[in-house]
Amino acid sequence: MNSRFIMKARRGVIALVIGAGLALSVAGCSGGDGDDGKSESSASASRDSGSDPSAQEGSDEPLAELKGEEGLILKLTSAQRDGGGFVTVTGELKNDGDEPARVSVRTAGDETEIIRHGSSLGGATLVDSKGKKRYYVLRDTDGRPLTTTNMPRIKAGDVVPVFMQFPSPPTSVTEVTFQLPTFASATIAISG
Repeated sequence: MNSRFIMKARRGVIALVIGAGLALSVAGCSGGDGDDGKSESSASASRDSGSDPSAQEGSDEPLAELKGEEGLILKLTSAQRDGGGFVTVTGELKNDGDEPARVSVRTAGDETEIIRHGSSLGGATLVDSKGKKRYYVLRDTDGRPLTTTNMPRIKAGDVVPVFMQFPSPPTSVTEVTFQLPTFASATIAISG
């Protein structure tokens, strides 16, 4: 009976050590200052138009800045093509006005399938004018758009990170026009 008790105690200690090690490794992988640094870099980017979260991409300049309604500005920071056949466009939405602002429901577009899932940037498109093709935001199997959803009311001066995922145009296409209802359109470069 003593040997069984000792074996159980050893297993418990080993499980405790492994659990503590895993907890420490997960905490270490979180980047430490990830959220705080991101908020701070976003805030500094909005104050002085300096570096932005896409500094990893090697450029401090955004791909485009699009003006919208109620003082909203959409700054696109990357349009990255990945191996899975997608293009992910990321950026940040800033309220440059003096009052809290809400993103218009029109940014979800006019497709019933997307609208039924609530507010989103599901109305965004990429247009390849040379190939004469328009690429719509992707949807999951339930019809939800693969974009930032449930957009909050944005306080004056605040910044919200956003993303949209599209099917990838052919690799020969390196520039497309980004369009989002209620915002100006702009030509952006696709990398990757």
